[in-house]
Amino acid sequence: MITFQKFRQPITHVAFAGFISAILISFAIGSASASPERWKFEWPKTDFKKKSVDFSEIMSGGPPKDGIRSIDSPTFDKASDVSGIGPKVPVISLVLNGDARAYPLGILMNHEIVNDRVGGVPVVVTYCPLCNSSIVFDARLDGKVLEFGVSGKLRNSDMVMYDRNTQSWWQQFLGVGIVGEMTDKKLKTIPSRVESFERFVKKHPGGKVLRPIYARGRAGLNPYTGYDSAPRPFLYRGSFPKGIPPMARVVAVGKEAWSLELLRKKKKIESGKLVISWADGQNSALDRQDISTGRDVGNVVVQRKTDKGLVDEVYDVTFAFVFHAFRPKGKLNHIN
Repeated sequence: MITFQKFRQPITHVAFAGFISAILISFAIGSASASPERWKFEWPKTDFKKKSVDFSEIMSGGPPKDGIRSIDSPTFDKASDVSGIGPKVPVISLVLNGDARAYPLGILMNHEIVNDRVGGVPVVVTYCPLCNSSIVFDARLDGKVLEFGVSGKLRNSDMVMYDRNTQSWWQQFLGVGIVGEMTDKKLKTIPSRVESFERFVKKHPGGKVLRPIYARGRAGLNPYTGYDSAPRPFLYRGSFPKGIPPMARVVAVGKEAWSLELLRKKKKIESGKLVISWADGQNSALDRQDISTGRDVGNVVVQRKTDKGLVDEVYDVTFAFVFHAFRPKGKLNHIN
């Protein structure tokens, strides 16, 4: 039986029947409250006259605005000095201007957003557990540095972020403004990797590793136990892709994706100038409570051929339903 310890907010173990009830109740609440008339009390500075999506597509994930606390003043430890993180635990690895940093997914489970400055560049590091979507954005836009928080809202089960500058809402998977003054604005995505902690330390022993801001935010715990083995996603009411389970992992690059099963079988896929490779040695962040005991989903690297050699490309290892929801006309390659 699948149990979930956290439905966008800390709760105790829930039986499957209760899980189904929670979905139905959340759908009802989300549908009933999908209105600026209800939202404006919590969001008085958001311009709800500007939007690019139907309000009915947006639903509550449970917590209120900032109910999931972003990390706005991150602190770090030297990678070679860090202990207590399993070698195969996944981290978001980011290197800018020689500044290498790792953000353990076990910490981001509880915060989802880190506002940081890496190599002198303002960035926003994001992770949506319900979509297993890890994306890093340049926080600079139109001459401003934006600071982001968690709105508590979801669309297609994906986190809706908001910027504290204009109170506009942003779709995490796309990096696009969907409600408010910043509607249709797009953030620049920065290449990053999700890799095992040991791979990061081997390449960057002098790099920095994000430190939890409180004791229970340990780097190796998963509050969504068994989520990536569920038959369907939580708080999602869209259609599913054909020929592949909705919760199957896929490697998404722009408007094309490859199933992890296909990549795992081939080990390396070349498509045009893209080179996508897989190697074992990374725990699933969404399998066991202790991430270090989670099943091996492997490490994915996506690079692009250039005149100067291979360079890292922007990609995301997410679920098939996510790619289908946000890239309905995209190409999804998988084993038939």
